[in-house]
Formats: sequence, structure tokens, C-alpha cells
Amino acid sequence: MLRQLRHLFLFMVVSVLTLPAVASSKTELNATVKETLSSLYDKSSAARALGKEARGILVFPKIIKGGLFLGGEYGEGALLINQSVVDYYNTASASIGFQLGAQLRSQVIMFMTDEALEKFRNSKGWEAGVDGSIAIAEFGVGETIATNTIQAPIIGFISDNKGLMYNLTLEGTKITRINK
Repeated sequence: MLRQLRHLFLFMVVSVLTLPAVASSKTELNATVKETLSSLYDKSSAARALGKEARGILVFPKIIKGGLFLGGEYGEGALLINQSVVDYYNTASASIGFQLGAQLRSQVIMFMTDEALEKFRNSKGWEAGVDGSIAIAEFGVGETIATNTIQAPIIGFISDNKGLMYNLTLEGTKITRINK
């Protein structure tokens, strides 16, 4: 049993290390940011409509999350204002508790008000749940998004290679501006 766990852990570490969470260049990151946003809009016309109203959209195309009792996640992305990249950011978090596995996902955060966007841009390190609360979009019948979510100043979408994921939280995630 211990040997199997060790092999599983080694497989997980190798898998996580070979996943492309960190873009090799600005050009590559910009391309994957636009692809991720386009994919979200293809899956949800409601997300597309919200994107048109957003003051800024922060896109993390690839976030790697993994853990064996201690866990963490990391990814890099870009902030779009008026469909143009204005800044680059990373997202990171750590966790303790029973956990085993690895996951690759993407994350899109829409700032719906000028105030929410400015507070984010003026921070030295923005933490979800502390510096701003993110309403995670949950879809109902006909791809509608709950009214209380639509009215939130910050709306988040989380997806993986299987489609949109629901009922997730971004609390405790630290987002920091980086140079690219």
C-alpha cells in the first residue's frame, strides 16, 4: 500500500511539473488568454453578455493545482481592458488537509464596476475574499446566471477540460502583478 502511494505521488509530481502553467512568453500567454476567453464565450452566451459589460477581465488560462496532504496552485494570466492586455498577473494559493491529486483548470474573473477594477489594480497583492468577494457563476436552465451573481461587482468563471465547474471557491487565492 505504501509503495502504491509513493508511485502515485511520483506520478502526480511528474504530471504537475510537465503541465504548462507558466507561459514561456508574452506572445504565448496572450494567445492562450484570448483562446480561454473565446472558449468561455462559446460555452455560455450569458458569459459573453457579461464580458461586454465588464470594466476589466482577468484571465488565467492554465492553473495547476496539486497536493498530497499539503497542496498548492499556481498560474499566470493577463488583465484585459477594452479587449487589450494591460497587465500580467499570477495566482497562487496553498492548503493543508487531506488531499491527493492534481488538476488543470482555467479561471476568468470579470470586474463589473470601475470601483472593483481600480481596487484590484491598485493593490500590491489582491486576495480573493479579503480584498474583494468573487461571485462564482452558476448556470441554470438555458444558461442563465443567477440574478444575485449578475449584480455582483466581481464575477468568476472556473472551467476545466470537461467544461464549466460549479460551486467552487476562490477564497484565499492571492493574485499579484508580474512583469512579462
